Amino acid sequence: MGKPITVEDFDTNVVRPDEHPSVPFWRASFVVMIGIVATSLAQEKVLARIPLRNLLKNDLHLDRSGMAAFLFVTGFAWYLQPLFGAVIDAFPVFGSRRRSYMIIGSVLAAMGWATVGLLPHDYAPLFLAMTLTSSAMVLVSCATGGLLVETAQASGTAGKLAGLRQATNSLCFLVGAPVSGYLAGVDFSWTALACAMITLSLVPVAAIFLREPHLPARPVSALWDQLRVMGQARPMWAAAAIMLMFFIAPGTESALFFRQQNDLHMTTGGQGWLVFAAYFAGIATALVYTRLCRRLSLQSLLLLGIGANACTQLMYLFYNSIPAAFAIEALNGVGFALAELAFLDLAARATPRGSESLGYALIISVRSFALFGTDIIGANLLDHYGWHFNGLVLINTATSVLAMPLVFLLPRALLAQRDA
Repeated sequence: MGKPITVEDFDTNVVRPDEHPSVPFWRASFVVMIGIVATSLAQEKVLARIPLRNLLKNDLHLDRSGMAAFLFVTGFAWYLQPLFGAVIDAFPVFGSRRRSYMIIGSVLAAMGWATVGLLPHDYAPLFLAMTLTSSAMVLVSCATGGLLVETAQASGTAGKLAGLRQATNSLCFLVGAPVSGYLAGVDFSWTALACAMITLSLVPVAAIFLREPHLPARPVSALWDQLRVMGQARPMWAAAAIMLMFFIAPGTESALFFRQQNDLHMTTGGQGWLVFAAYFAGIATALVYTRLCRRLSLQSLLLLGIGANACTQLMYLFYNSIPAAFAIEALNGVGFALAELAFLDLAARATPRGSESLGYALIISVRSFALFGTDIIGANLLDHYGWHFNGLVLINTATSVLAMPLVFLLPRALLAQRDA
């Protein structure tokens, strides 16, 4: 198969191997963990999940398709993560490839949330402010992802760090879910203030714990070198294709939100505890995965994760009562976490060295685009085309199953890898 493509194969404009930060594993892991908290807990899918959706549904009177469209477009920067990642990899700021972007992005995101909290509850200003805030958070997320991949490749612990990322992300949902339900019952400005404070928490952590070798400014051609590397990174594109197939089915997020409130008559507090159950199961799964990744090959982990998710998706056919909802969300927390952990493991291993932020961002952007984009499709099928909820469940299950054969298109050497 030949030597893997790296940015060093093209030009000295890009980062050389000796310019990668030699950050101790524990320091890098701590910064990554706080970076995940800053970009996961303080976003509209976690702490602001129920307050924002409640505002859109009950104050702005949007239907399922309108809510899905708002969330999709305001999160547009998440689908452009590869461009953010390419810029971060190619152009150091103040001599730094990671720390400066983390600090700048965190400050901008905090300012964005503060603005959201001060705005009147009108569609246009809320739409613009949320779009800009999401863009700042993407900057932080890409820099954090780049550091995660650098550390994973240097230490041979892609699976372990994928588990750390998933456990931290799940912990954010675990804490954020009941708090989100509570915040939905008070003024939205409190949600915005909480998110602003959380995003700022990364600033002192990155400034103190993340030390990088000083890098010189690079010409514009460095960006082109990054894009050429990714264009020839076949394993990376194969991984993205598998994830796209996995997530491409019509989404059910907005449909579930309406089903919980309108059919099951759940309170916002109850909805928060429902998310809590799902991500409690996700944390347990992430802890188990840190052991599995040392015993099973990446191929086995991918097939196990995709298969488990397909099985748990079918359970949504029985989403007809509050007790059933809690049981199904917990089971799906296990299945979805297993699949996502395997994909994150794959992303870290398939990313070319020197393009860590870009490669990792490509995988995450495919996931984000599919989840938010397909939610619009699912909501419109229910609102305007007479579909039933169970039809969406069956299609989601089918696309998960169809992703399994695609795993065998990945290079054998990549599929055979496991953690050190």
